[in-house]
Amino acid sequence: METQEEETLKKDTEMAAPAMEGVAVTALRSVMYRVQQAAQKSGRSSDQIRVVGVSKTKPISLIREVYDAGHRCFGENYVQEIIEKAPQLPEDIEWHFIGHLQSNKVKSLLAAVPNLAMVEGVDDEKVANYLDRFNGSFGRKPLKVLVQVNTSGEEYISKL
Repeated sequence: METQEEETLKKDTEMAAPAMEGVAVTALRSVMYRVQQAAQKSGRSSDQIRVVGVSKTKPISLIREVYDAGHRCFGENYVQEIIEKAPQLPEDIEWHFIGHLQSNKVKSLLAAVPNLAMVEGVDDEKVANYLDRFNGSFGRKPLKVLVQVNTSGEEYISKL
């Protein structure tokens, strides 16, 4: 049997989740409106602009709510998270992997996320080659890749 305090906490938690999720949809609408305004101001069409909703650390329920509000493009920067989330969500989501991708995780990423549309920030030729090789071996359409280029001449310091 729950104590009065546990019951109150449970009710507060149940009420907070929908409120939080409502905030995400409101924020999405605000961002999309500002994107539309900026596009018009610059003489561009808003359909030329892609807004990627970064769903890192967010629960499936929140992503689903934003999806239900009409958004279809989401980004993750942890391979394990995208591998866990993608199969639980609709297949028409356009997934982006953002950030550093390790070569030893390329195959598992491509195998688990058939609707991966883009990898952003490839900074290593080995990773680019793996993406090309494994993407082809899975019979997928060409994968879009954004290449990260060091234009400042700064030395890369490995975390290893």
